[in-house]
Amino acid sequence: VQGATTRRPLVVGVFQNQSPEFIAQMVQECGLDMVQLHGKEGFAAANPRSCGGVPALRVVDITIDAETGKAADNAVEQLMEQLTNDPIAILLDTAIKGQATGGGTSTTFDWGIAQAVQNAGLPVLVAGGLTPSNIGECVMDTRPFGVDVAGGVEQGPGLKDHDKVKQFVQTARQAAMDASQGF
Repeated sequence: VQGATTRRPLVVGVFQNQSPEFIAQMVQECGLDMVQLHGKEGFAAANPRSCGGVPALRVVDITIDAETGKAADNAVEQLMEQLTNDPIAILLDTAIKGQATGGGTSTTFDWGIAQAVQNAGLPVLVAGGLTPSNIGECVMDTRPFGVDVAGGVEQGPGLKDHDKVKQFVQTARQAAMDASQGF
């Protein structure tokens, strides 16, 4: 029982285009357990030696066409060519072609991309357009290592809706249990 009560959440620092020295300094000063890299650092930057000695998640934007909502036909191949064994997992998020940055689009990408990458052996977290109404399908289809939600559980910009958060978590957990049956 004591072991269950001493668990604590991981403290993750989120960085975008910062130097390895700055990241290492923040890891030490803040006691970070892990880092999440959102910039153009590349996969090699996710090596623990470049991240203050802690594991790293690497964010990869899946660019979709603004009109069709589809990623490039070779999106999986392009991603697989870039992969290294440096990050402990990758977080796939949606970017819309022609927009300056990824993330915060409230738009999903083809979850088959996440499934293909995860099937290749690298744990995947799925982000982008997740809501209480689609999280079950996402988890059942991809069996991700994790999910990331923000706007999909908000009642307004930056203001979380507690009922939506509760529904999201309950639906994700149930889908994970259902997806694992038969293994």
